[in-house]
Amino acid sequence: MTTAYERTRAVLGARQLLSDLAAAPDDADLGVFRGRARTLLRHFPEPVYFHLSAAMVSGIWADPDAKWYE
Repeated sequence: MTTAYERTRAVLGARQLLSDLAAAPDDADLGVFRGRARTLLRHFPEPVYFHLSAAMVSGIWADPDAKWYE
């Protein structure tokens, strides 16, 4: 079971991972990034949590089924 703390840490960790990846040199070891990504995805929010959050706090999350992101 993923706790709220683990889920929050995964979202913040994903932000840091993306920042590190963006700043990495072209010859960076992608295996390191893949390992970190697998660790973060274990506790990353499932779409159902975004649906619930969008319904409760529409100013923070959008409904992922709205297809605004495609």
